[in-house]
Amino acid sequence: MTQTNTRPRIRLKPKANARGMRHGFPWVYANDIVADRRTRKIEAGALAVLEDENRAPIALVAVNPESKIMCRVLDRDLDARLDAAWFESRIRRALALRERLFNTPYYRLIHAEADGFPGVVIDRFGDACVIQPNAAWAEAHLETLTEALVSVTGVTTVLKNASGRTRGLEGLDDVNFTLRGTAPDAPLPVPMNGATYMADLTGGQKTGLFYDQRPNHAFAAQLVQPGAQVLDVFSHVGGFGLAMLAGGAGQALAVDGSAAALELAAQGAQTSGSADRFQTRQGDAFDVLTQLADEGAKFDVVICDPPAFAPSKQALDAGLRAYERVARLSASLVKPDGYLGLCSCSHAVDLGRFRDASSRGIGRAGRQAQLIHTGFAGPDHPQLPQLAESGYLKAVFYRL
Repeated sequence: MTQTNTRPRIRLKPKANARGMRHGFPWVYANDIVADRRTRKIEAGALAVLEDENRAPIALVAVNPESKIMCRVLDRDLDARLDAAWFESRIRRALALRERLFNTPYYRLIHAEADGFPGVVIDRFGDACVIQPNAAWAEAHLETLTEALVSVTGVTTVLKNASGRTRGLEGLDDVNFTLRGTAPDAPLPVPMNGATYMADLTGGQKTGLFYDQRPNHAFAAQLVQPGAQVLDVFSHVGGFGLAMLAGGAGQALAVDGSAAALELAAQGAQTSGSADRFQTRQGDAFDVLTQLADEGAKFDVVICDPPAFAPSKQALDAGLRAYERVARLSASLVKPDGYLGLCSCSHAVDLGRFRDASSRGIGRAGRQAQLIHTGFAGPDHPQLPQLAESGYLKAVFYRL
């Protein structure tokens, strides 16, 4: 008997987009499914066969009746077994791309749907990996995933990071755990763009470091001339500031609300050999931007990389107003012929709306601007073409 015959069936409603799912869209929303009593009783993380309204099979899916994304497409092979070989094959393919792109093992190894692991993120830090299993199916297969990860990459430490809003939406816990090896008792140094960043794998935000901005850090570094004064707002562990110092900036000021993040940024500056040119200021970014304007401060390059102001469609309008405000406040701090970089990691804000909000803010600051560059996440964060949400990061750079 095949796996197909023993697995539960989930059927789409007549008006659901079956064609889109056949062409690669990876999610099935709860309101597109014929949810009878049997369907609702399927255990979170279990596998099922997705069928169209005529009961023709489409794909093997993972099911979570507690989530608005009730099904996630795992495989077009309806008889696929989620064993070690299945996980190893996909990890090996993802690893081959990263090893082609990077000559050191510091990158996002698995970027969810785009790498064939719906809802799963894995960041690599040398001999350590941090897994965010943000979907119920991944939580159910976490041991097999971990074994496959160690087998393919040879890492000695694997940590589970359970923070973040997504796990709550899936009905999952928020308990971090050491899956293999020993959790590091100090931040790990990560080389990028000529600087060294300190990643706290156990107590930092998300997995400890944001690799997605790597190419945008590099572009910002190209904008600085020797001795330039630069400002990095929402700096986290010093992402843009440290890269610009490595590029020749004379002085960098990092602003963030987290004292712990700024301490890691200062450690990174020390390790990078630029501590004498690096300063921090803790506080609410909007307040600090206003204070700097009152002080008459001016910078050659200003970068603002805030958290997601619009994490959902319901927050879109408020988020756009916040992005506009950031642009207005930061534009006033840029010297004539200086540069302003603005970023958004909000899924709900597309590039056009973000660019418009940023440009409005710059205009309301009384500045004229040239849009000189648009950046996105690095290639270790590949996009799934059928899933707009996988292209979440946008960065726009202006000359004022």
